Amino acid sequence: MTNGFAANCDTRANRIAVRFETESLTFGELAERSAALAHALGAVGLSTGERLAVMLPNSIEFIECLAASARLEVACLTLNWHLRADELAWVLEDSGATALVAHTELAPVVDAALAGRGLPVIWVGGDYEDRLAGAQGPPLPFPWPTAWPVIYTSGTSGRPKGVVHGAAPTPALMSMAYDALAEMWTYRSDDVHLVAGPLYHAGPLGYANLTLYVGGTVVIMDSWDPLEFLRAVQSLRVSTTFLTPAHLIRILEVPDDVRSRHDLSSLRHVIHAGAPCPIHVKQRIIEALPHAAIWEFYGMSEGGATRVSSEEWLARPGTVGRPWPGVEIRIIDPHTGEQLGAGEDGLVYVRPAMGRFHYHNNDAQTAAAWMDDVFTVGDIGHLDSDGYLFLTDRQSDLIIRNAVNISPREIEAVLHRHPAVVDCAVFGVPHDRDGEQVAAVVETRFAVTVDVLQAWCREQLDPFMCPSRIEVLDELPRDPNGKILKRLLREQAWAATGRAI
Repeated sequence: MTNGFAANCDTRANRIAVRFETESLTFGELAERSAALAHALGAVGLSTGERLAVMLPNSIEFIECLAASARLEVACLTLNWHLRADELAWVLEDSGATALVAHTELAPVVDAALAGRGLPVIWVGGDYEDRLAGAQGPPLPFPWPTAWPVIYTSGTSGRPKGVVHGAAPTPALMSMAYDALAEMWTYRSDDVHLVAGPLYHAGPLGYANLTLYVGGTVVIMDSWDPLEFLRAVQSLRVSTTFLTPAHLIRILEVPDDVRSRHDLSSLRHVIHAGAPCPIHVKQRIIEALPHAAIWEFYGMSEGGATRVSSEEWLARPGTVGRPWPGVEIRIIDPHTGEQLGAGEDGLVYVRPAMGRFHYHNNDAQTAAAWMDDVFTVGDIGHLDSDGYLFLTDRQSDLIIRNAVNISPREIEAVLHRHPAVVDCAVFGVPHDRDGEQVAAVVETRFAVTVDVLQAWCREQLDPFMCPSRIEVLDELPRDPNGKILKRLLREQAWAATGRAI
């Protein structure tokens, strides 16, 4: 085996595995500390085949938990550290986690969630270092080549769902999957990968894990700041990163003369996903980062689906690409269940390359997601004649006004083109006569009136698609990975009307 924790801790022991602020660990040091953590976790009762919950902000300790989970052959449940106590209690109960590593700053929430439960906790900022120092036991190998994360989705339609891939991981299947990903994305052992988002999220976690698998160095940002991102790329010679459109927008807002003072030539490979990317943002980021291959992918915690290079995207602006190797995309009519042809919008179904997933403890939603050998998460789109996928909306986001379907993404695309608009969210609100009306909430970079934005929409959209109401905010609410919390905005607007759709 040339990749994986065991190989890297042996043959690349002196290479830096992870950097965070002023701290760093070599693969050799990561081997020692993860072994001690594994013994400490074993001492509090964590056993092979169980689940370790990790509730930490971005940190070196997060990476140590991943490595320790691979030593113990336990799934690593990465938790959003912004969860409320009731949300945390539900996820811990649903997941069946048998141990938790958490930060002392989160103690009030964790303690409230664990009231009456006997779940053992190791506290980073508390007893973590003492437990590692006092850990004893025989040498522990790495039976797994990498960590096996379990991700709970963000819960856009109710409670979060735990996504579990396969019945149980095996070293051979894990290596096969990660070798294929490394080849597809051209990740190498000399890469320096910059983590710009929260590690509990599937995207930042997945590409950090892939970098560690091939023996590269992971650099972790504490929180997002575009200037810090540019400085890190220059000073640490960063070669790869995973970003969201919100990150791209903020990078482009750095004045050209400031951005040009940073040497970004080491950045050879940028992957972005997590939300729809406005066309003009994608065009500008390709121009702003000429040394980097800008790759976009469409996927979800349930599995990767499509990807597109800069060159392919420039030839077909707006596409999210063609399927990953071994993946198939089908467009299905949601009413008849029939497969649709090129150019016809329907539900996007994915046949994954590496077997089925299921939602933990949720047979009903698992069954609803799958149709034979393909699954959907409710996105709507179409394939062109060359098999490139274009997403047009989410089934749950469609606005039905006077029995006519309206796509929020079309309206958002128009608003994005206004020079004052940083980002926006469009959704339906209940209306006595029309059923639903179109509402938009807009984040702006300079002052602009609602009348100006409505006039802008009327110039480019059919009248029935134009927002009936527009709210202007200095900043849209987002999750820590930069994704707009559209559900929150929708619920607030519905509450103001006293009705729900």
